[in-house]
Amino acid sequence: MAKSKNHTNHNQTRKAHRNGIKKPKKFRHESTLGMDLKFLRNQRFCKKGNLKPAKQLARAAERKATREAKAAK
Repeated sequence: MAKSKNHTNHNQTRKAHRNGIKKPKKFRHESTLGMDLKFLRNQRFCKKGNLKPAKQLARAAERKATREAKAAK
């Protein structure tokens, strides 16, 4: 005689919730494996164009000085 029951989900949700259903951990730097290569290449160029924090502050100070010089005229 053939089996009549093929699938059951009985008690599975209770078992899952006993230890709590947890969200996946968020990592600081997600892996780039399998990502779109065009995106990764563009991201590499973008990172190269960004300034380090010390140089950013220096550039901002220069811009502020030129603005104040223009305003004084």
